[in-house]
Amino acid sequence: MQVFDASSMIHAWDNYPIAQFPALWNWMADRVAQGVIQMSEVAVEEVGHKVPECVNWLKEAGLQKLPVTEAILLEAMRIKDLLEIEEDRYGSGVDENDLIIIATAKIHDVELVTNEAVQAVLAAHKRKYKIPAVCKMDTVKVPSLDYLLYLKRSEAVFNG
Repeated sequence: MQVFDASSMIHAWDNYPIAQFPALWNWMADRVAQGVIQMSEVAVEEVGHKVPECVNWLKEAGLQKLPVTEAILLEAMRIKDLLEIEEDRYGSGVDENDLIIIATAKIHDVELVTNEAVQAVLAAHKRKYKIPAVCKMDTVKVPSLDYLLYLKRSEAVFNG
């Protein structure tokens, strides 16, 4: 199972239009229906604000939204402390929803598919870390990959 971040679902939606890649979206729909692709409810809300038609597609495909539980909130707060984020003073890195999405993947012990930029050089202040950098921290250790790598690794072939 993989937990998708809003960025990866929006990336897929924007870069692989259903009209031009129907086989890809049929494959995605199967994975959603099987529960192999899931999303935190906060990620679904983000997608809904930016691309409502994508959320409608996800609902029709039978997306299982992962609720924000107490365990997830506690893990998100732990990561927030590790990043030295005080109160709501997030830097240019992750925000509250990102922490919840990372914590969701951590608690469910699954990969996170995100299209947030990988930082070649880490910022001096941890509060400026983006999702991939947070996932790689020794104290977090959530496996993550972007959407294109997710597709390549699947070895699925999409013939019209």
